[in-house]
Amino acid sequence: MSAIISVRNVSKSFRETRALDGVTVDFEEGKIHGVIGRNGSGKSVLFKCITGFMRPDSGEIIVCGRPVKPLSPAEMGIIIEHPGFISGLSGYRNLRYLAGIRNRISKEKIRQTIELVGLDPDEKKAVRKYSMGMRQRLGIAQAIMEDPPILVIDEPMNGLDKHGVAEMRELLKKLRDKGTTVLIASHYAGDIDELCDTVVEMEAGKMKKLL
Repeated sequence: MSAIISVRNVSKSFRETRALDGVTVDFEEGKIHGVIGRNGSGKSVLFKCITGFMRPDSGEIIVCGRPVKPLSPAEMGIIIEHPGFISGLSGYRNLRYLAGIRNRISKEKIRQTIELVGLDPDEKKAVRKYSMGMRQRLGIAQAIMEDPPILVIDEPMNGLDKHGVAEMRELLKKLRDKGTTVLIASHYAGDIDELCDTVVEMEAGKMKKLL
């Protein structure tokens, strides 16, 4: 299979700190790729550069055959750090608002996606009253609702209970089986062992391939 994401000699520094140090890696299409490493190892910075939220100091990132441009990501579903929503609106109304930016999907598709992640589209409760796990489920719904070919998710199981973790693992595997390319960073060994087709490790801004 061909690489859908290619990272070539990418470096990024913040003053004295070298967050990424000459990172080169290919992520093949239609697989789940795990990125592991301690806090501060460079995982989130790498994801932000791949998604266009951050500009690398040097190197090149190609996604779907095109160079990544800052703040203009390719076709991706993204969760990096905490999903941001309008706290006074319900989950459904938040997704309606976000879907309206591109206007690609129907109201029914939004409802189906909310149900897919285990939430109720008719729930009137404002997002500010959601538990951490409910927010994470809604974030995953937002990331997948437009059927992007690539998902980039930092800590996909954040805040989920044991049942929720099992549900989200099955969902990610189903998306992979449909051809979606998934990048995840996770502290949970179970996520990496059960989900990932390839694993790379970040350490002090450098990368090494494990599997």
